[in-house]
Amino acid sequence: MLIDTFGRVATDLRVSLTDRCNLRCTYCMPEEGLQWLAKPDLLTDDEIVRLIRIAVTHLGITEVRFTGGEPLLRPGLVGIVEQCAALRPRPRMSLTTNGIGLARTAQALKAAGLDRVNVSLDTLRPEVFKTLTRRDRHKDVVEGMAAAREAGLTPVKINTVLMPGLNADEAPDLLAWALEHDYELRFIEQMPLDAQHGWKRDGMITAGDILASLRTRFELTEEGQEARGAAPAERWLVDGGPATVGVIASVTRPFCRACDRTRLTADGQVRTCLFATEESDLRSALRSGAPDEEIARLWKVAMWGKKAGSGLDDPSFLQPDRPMSAIGG
Repeated sequence: MLIDTFGRVATDLRVSLTDRCNLRCTYCMPEEGLQWLAKPDLLTDDEIVRLIRIAVTHLGITEVRFTGGEPLLRPGLVGIVEQCAALRPRPRMSLTTNGIGLARTAQALKAAGLDRVNVSLDTLRPEVFKTLTRRDRHKDVVEGMAAAREAGLTPVKINTVLMPGLNADEAPDLLAWALEHDYELRFIEQMPLDAQHGWKRDGMITAGDILASLRTRFELTEEGQEARGAAPAERWLVDGGPATVGVIASVTRPFCRACDRTRLTADGQVRTCLFATEESDLRSALRSGAPDEEIARLWKVAMWGKKAGSGLDDPSFLQPDRPMSAIGG
């Protein structure tokens, strides 16, 4: 079991498969991209599967989320999913993606054992998408989401970040569109994880802003903490339900006390929090021939040192050196 000094138990593992991405979202990285990890530094497919197996069979992990960067850029993705689906006990598996390439891979991922997907989509307007991502790929994302739904990778969840002056007015339209297409929409407050370190609290669209905008068109009824559990999203019934909309308010309404996540970077480092400034190296142990039991012990030690919260409200808060693309969302 992965437990920390505050009694929280991690059962949800987020695995970054690559730091590379085929978009250049303004809230994530600069237009020219980043210096990517060297291939020898990345975990191999077999190393990823081994670490997930250790997490599932030795440490009580029940949910695995594949992230990036953009995980669909990982050549061995389908094989990794297939091997993890064969584990006993079998973890539930999901994927967070920008949706580009999903139209051609959704069926294979479902056949391999993937349960569902989260797709990032910040706007319904192709021209705004191009401004936000610096790529003209809006149509590909929408088609990828439809393919995922048809393949049975459901519920398809949409992750949306609202940015001032770009898409801040789109919340009601996005929710109406999601309801029409049977997707689950979750708004995410912009977090201080951009490579440029340009994030400013006074410039972000808050959960309160988002809810106020949605209520201009919809009746929202809060589900409450009991229904939420350890999920990062607060959820509201839309017009009495059963459809819901979620808000992940990592900045203004932190949910650290219920956190059940542990994170593995593409180069084999354990992170106890998105905003952690320290990591614990498992790759070296893997490559030096350490047995499963030793790797599990190192992971437990890392999680024991997890802090009480993200520290975003602390005046001494320092943004992590590694951007979101390297950490894994």
